[in-house]
Amino acid sequence: MDFLKEGERLDYLLAEDMRIIQSPAVFSFSLDAVLLARFVYVPIQKGNLIDLCSGNGVIPLFLSTRTKGALTGVEIQERLHDMAVRSIEYNKLQDRIKMIRGDIKEMHQVLGYGKFDVVTCNPPYFPTPSREEINENEHLAIARHEILCTLEDAIKASSGLARQGGKVAFVHRPGRFLDIVTLMRKYKLEPKRVQFVYPKAGKEANTLLIEAVKNGNPDLKILPPLFVYNEENEYTPEMREILYGE
Repeated sequence: MDFLKEGERLDYLLAEDMRIIQSPAVFSFSLDAVLLARFVYVPIQKGNLIDLCSGNGVIPLFLSTRTKGALTGVEIQERLHDMAVRSIEYNKLQDRIKMIRGDIKEMHQVLGYGKFDVVTCNPPYFPTPSREEINENEHLAIARHEILCTLEDAIKASSGLARQGGKVAFVHRPGRFLDIVTLMRKYKLEPKRVQFVYPKAGKEANTLLIEAVKNGNPDLKILPPLFVYNEENEYTPEMREILYGE
């Protein structure tokens, strides 16, 4: 297939009638991206939405089924950006989704301040380890570790791009919850909704979803917990709805 390069495959986007280009050696989206795309508030009929640290474009692709607004993805890695562009072309969404290859720290200079109604971000989760510990695969190392982009970089960039009253949503690890809240408030993003995701009942949460409003008033809502698996290690009804639309 002309859309694919060596080592790539074309996967179904779960509940959506779309396909996405992936590569185990370069990038494959995780459950976190699906959860963020379902969690964030989006305007249905119009608006400007931007996804930072887009990887292979999975979140803009998901969001294209929830909104008729204009979608932009930003990815710094050339190979991942190329995969995203080809996935968008495969699904014939070039008129809906635009991919930019660039550094999120510079996007306010490229796109202007306060231009977006919604900003989403699935940033690298882990501090940069020592050279001996870091993944030898450059693509995976950059996606997972704060090599080119720290949590503060991502939150500062999101705040600069969001309009007054705009939404900013992140997916991250629960251990960074207080860091995220502190940094969001530093950059005038007021947390409004938080949801913790648990592998199953009785386990510690391993994923955090958080949505803030640019210059919003304090009023944080903690949503009901979301469990991924039941006691039989099958997806819960809530997860099946998210993943497969059942």
